[in-house]
Parts: sequence; C-alpha cells; structure tokens
Amino acid sequence: MVQNLWDPSEASRLMGGLDELVYRSNLLGRDRRVCNWGGGNTSAKMIVKDFRGRDIEVMYVKGSGSDLATMKAQHFTGLRLDDIRPLFERDDMTDEEMVAYLAHCMIDAKHPRASIETLLHAFLPFKHVDHTHPDAIISICCADNGREIAKEIFGDRFVWVPYIRPGFRLSKMIAEGVLANPKAELVLMEKHGLVTWGDTSEACYAQTIRIINEAEAYIEARVNDAKLFGGLKHAPLPPETRRRIAAAVMPAVRGAVSGDRKMILSFDDSDDVLAFVGGADAPELSRVGAACPDHLVHTKRVPLFVDWTPDADDVEGLKKKLVDGIAAYREQYTAYFERNRNAGDVMFEPVPRVILIPGVGMLSTGKNKAMANVSGALYHRAIAVMRGATALGRFVSLNENESYNVEYWPLELYKLTLAPPEAEFSRQVAFITGGAGGIGSETARRLAEEGAHVVIADLNLEGARKVADEINAKYGEGRALAVKMDVTKEEEVKAAYAEAALHYGGVDILVNNAGLATSSPFEETSLDEWNLNMSVLGTGYFLVAREAFRMMKEQNTGGSMIFVGSKNSVYAGKNATAYSAAKALEVHLARCIAAEGGPLGIRVNSVLPDAVLQGSQIWNSAWRNERAAAYGIEPDQLEEYYRKRTTLLVNVFPRDIAEAIAFFASSKASKTTGCMLTVDGGVPAAFTR
Repeated sequence: MVQNLWDPSEASRLMGGLDELVYRSNLLGRDRRVCNWGGGNTSAKMIVKDFRGRDIEVMYVKGSGSDLATMKAQHFTGLRLDDIRPLFERDDMTDEEMVAYLAHCMIDAKHPRASIETLLHAFLPFKHVDHTHPDAIISICCADNGREIAKEIFGDRFVWVPYIRPGFRLSKMIAEGVLANPKAELVLMEKHGLVTWGDTSEACYAQTIRIINEAEAYIEARVNDAKLFGGLKHAPLPPETRRRIAAAVMPAVRGAVSGDRKMILSFDDSDDVLAFVGGADAPELSRVGAACPDHLVHTKRVPLFVDWTPDADDVEGLKKKLVDGIAAYREQYTAYFERNRNAGDVMFEPVPRVILIPGVGMLSTGKNKAMANVSGALYHRAIAVMRGATALGRFVSLNENESYNVEYWPLELYKLTLAPPEAEFSRQVAFITGGAGGIGSETARRLAEEGAHVVIADLNLEGARKVADEINAKYGEGRALAVKMDVTKEEEVKAAYAEAALHYGGVDILVNNAGLATSSPFEETSLDEWNLNMSVLGTGYFLVAREAFRMMKEQNTGGSMIFVGSKNSVYAGKNATAYSAAKALEVHLARCIAAEGGPLGIRVNSVLPDAVLQGSQIWNSAWRNERAAAYGIEPDQLEEYYRKRTTLLVNVFPRDIAEAIAFFASSKASKTTGCMLTVDGGVPAAFTR
C-alpha cells in the first residue's frame, strides 16, 4: 500500500501557500507508484499581492518540464484566475491558442511555461488539485472493463472521462463531470490517470493517497501470482549468470542502437522485470502499447521483446537475436513513423528504448545514463499496470495513430527543448586507468564537464570512489563509476570492462594512464625493477588497450585511445633506464594499435607530459627522492628545477595534461591518429625528431 508521508511537524515549519504546494508535490513524486517521472501536476489557488500591491487570486500550477519529486518553488507557474475563468464559456480552443492565452495570464514572465493541463486545475472549483498517474488507478483505467471495476470500488463517488488527449476539451469535460456529480470525490481519466482535490494541501494529499489505496486493495485481492502474465514460462537465470550475459551482449546492443548518435545503456534484473519477461503472455502484452501517454516519449509505443530461451551457454545466439531484432525494430519504427507522420515531424532514433530478455532482464537506452534510467523506470510502471489490468480483465492501450500523435505531440516535444544542449562528450563513455591520481582524476573531471560518463579505474578503490562521488554530486547520479583494477592482471582488466559494459553499455574513450616510476643507475637496475616497469607500463597498457579495442570493435562506432606517455618516451632519462624504456614501449604500442584501428575508426594518440608533480602518487613516492638525487638537489627543489629547465619557464599541472587528452578525444582531432603531443613546457632535449 502507498504510505501517507505527510509530516505535520515538518509541514508546520512551512510558510503555507506555495511552500506547502512544493512539499505536497515532492511527497507525491517521491513514490513512483503514485506519479511517473516528469508526469502529473499539482496546483493551489491563493490570494497574493500583485506588482501594484493589490490582492489578486492566483493559481500556482506545476510548470512544464519539471518533476514532482524534485521541483522547487521556481518550477511553478503563477496565473491570474480572473483571466482564466472566462475560458470555461468557450466551446473549444486549440493547444496553440491555449498556450498563447495562458502566457498572458502569468503573473511573472520568468515563470516556466504553464502545463498543458493547467485548465484542468483552473476549471475545478477547489483550492487544491492533484493529477497523478498511480499504478493502481491506471491499472483500472487501462483494463477493458475499467469503468465497471471503478463502479464496484467507488460507487457514485467518481467521474469517468473517456480518453482524450490533454488540453482544453479534456479540462472542460472533467469540470463539467464534477459539477454534474455533487458526490464526486475523484476523476478517473481513461488510459491516463487520477484527479483529486481538497480544501487544504494536506487534505488534498490525504485524499490522493486514500483513493489510490482503495484501488490497490481491490486489485491485490484479485491478483493470482501463479497465473501472473500468463504463468511462468522462463525462470530467471542465476544472478551472476544474468550479469555475465548482459555484460557480454551490451556492447553489441549499444552499437546496434547507436547509429548516427550514440546511446547509453542500463541493465535491470529486478524481481518484477524478471517475472514479466518470464511470463507466457509477456510477448503479446508487450505489444499492446504504452500503459500511459506520459510514457511514450521515453519508452516508445512498444519495447523490443527478444524471442530467446534462457541458456547460460548461448550468449552468441542471444547476441545475434538482439542485433537482428534491433534491425527489424528500426524498419518497423520507420514504417510506423511514415504511416502516421504529420507535416514537419522529424523522426526520433528508430530504435527501442526498452529491450526485454527472458531469464536475464531489461536493457534500457537513452542519450545519457539518467535518461536510460528514466526509460527503465517508466517500464517498471508499465509492468505494474499490466499486472493490475490483467488481474481485473484485459490490458488495453491507445491505438497506433493516437500513440504516434502523443509521442510526436508538439507540447510534449517542447519539454525536450528545455534540456541543455549536448556537449562535446555527451553520449560517450571514458575509461580512465589511474583515475584516482592527479592526471587521471583531473581528466575525469575535464571529460565529465563536457558530458562524458567516466569509469574511474584504480588500484586505490577508495580514491576512485571519492572522485566518482564528486563527479556524480556535481553532474548527476550515474555519471561516474569507480572500479578496482590492477592493470597487470588480465582477469581484473576484463572484469572492469565488463562492469563498464554493464553500467553504460560500452566504452568510447580509453585514457591509458596508470603508472609508476623507479630510478636507478643502469648497472644497479635489478631484474625485479625492470620487470615491474615493463609489467605496469608495458603489459598493463597492452592489456587495457586490447580489451578496449575488442569492445570498440564490437560496438562498431569507432573510438579514441589516449596513452599517457612521458617526456622519457622520446628522451633517455638519466638513471631511469627501465622507466624510459617502458615509456618508449607505450608510445610505439599506441602507434601499432593506431595502424590496425584506423579502418575501424579507432584513433590512438599519445600525450607526453613531464614533471607533473601536483596530486601525483608517483611523485609522492620514492621517485621524488630518487630524481632529486639524480640531479644533485633537494626533493623540495624539484618543482623549481623542472620549471627552470623548460623553455617556457613554466610548471606543468594535471589540468594541462587533461586538456591535451580532451583534445585528442574530441571531434577536433577526428582526423588525427598515431600522433604524439608533448606537454612539458618545452624541454629541448625531448623535442621529437
């Protein structure tokens, strides 16, 4: 059952009016069983002072493009009710006319554009109104016998409104239905949702929760788990097997759904997903249509349901079915678009936003991790609605043309325009080794600030998590992932890439940066020291790059690798034979990979820094003392020594290296591969020749 979360002590500290509306809205949005992400709207009518100090009646209503769970006061639109009420006398009004009219009713031009359902709230004669999309209510509204079920539950306390797209006509139908029924406590909108009201914000919220729970209790009493979704046909594979299979197929899926614009993927094997994909009726149910119009922009009308019998050893067979299924979906979606298109429509990516795999779970896609998660979250709601609707009768949805018109509805598309423009590294995933260190962490920040999702791989998992937490706090949950990895251990490298695939779908950018350094005269260089440098800087770079190459090849969308070499890659450093030789190996390895990767669109370049002391784990080790000893100076004199030996008389910092890495990873370097770029302040002895 849905819990009433209203806290009187917390509410008593609010200033009333708009503050209470924000509080109520956040409570409703917090539980996704009550309201979809981005969907629903709330309102409150109150007296405020206008710019001339006069008392006027104003309705605050959720503005377009916000989410009830997180919205604040600035996300509501205030409108003068005296200007809106006369609209009730009209017979009809187009969406464009309504939007233009409401713009003139706003008390502040800085407020967001009013919701398409603004008049629904304005026409109802109540101080507080909620419009939500509860799973239990939509289950009734999407059952073929929904109206009869509603009568059993609510008697004569409800108004049933046949499906019509939101706008003027729907708003007027709802108001007329409520005014004609003095006993009405709620409105049920066919295939859409719930409207409730109250004299106070608390009473309105309590009414919403009470009505939802009445519906939920009725449904739960009729759910037969043994017959759910037609009964179990495919049992879930074991958890680790599901994750292994998903990680193995996701790069191929990502390549298949990406096309001209790359997509980020999410994997979900929650219990409700596994129950649905394993059901005998799931393939047919998944083709009926969306469970709510609000879903369509993010889930499309139908998902891709893969006809596959769960088999832990049939990964390649599943991969082929997925790639073939996505290709067929492209054709079917393109035909759907052409059948229903209106003048001026531009087709979205003709690929599934939701992919269902029996025994394994659900993959969801989006332009970033957040949007991929939204698609998945909304399909959880669809599963809940199908569960309830099939317990009551037969699940029904919008017809194809109406689904299309909602998906490509200009007023819904407007919400998408509110998103910030995509940046250089939007839709891309960067895998950064040594990500907890100075250069690695600064590179992660630099790529993330231009839209990248970053995998921060390091032996120091605590340090990697600290960087990931910082990035997620600044740019949004899911933008960074920390993984523990020893670059010299093949199985750990493979496991880290599998985690990246499971989390994002694949990898587009590799920053091969993990490192160490030792210093000793050549005759004193031990075999252990030699092997250590070769293992980390040679073998480690090889293993990391090889797995990236394999993943990029499977995605078939190109890629970029940047090797962080050193001035010593081209300069014979004093008392650093093992280190310099290994660094030379790195840049030649990069050129070899560049030669093979070119036909696949995989670019490989190297950045050669020198003396980047800030934030460096290497320079905080014995290496600092060893290099100081090699130059006959004190360790605390190193930074000034390095500055003075550059022709530009500068020190080099992690951000400088991150900028060079970002350049090679970017579209600005799209025709550059096999290149070395020195970022050392100008050390003549290291000039390439």
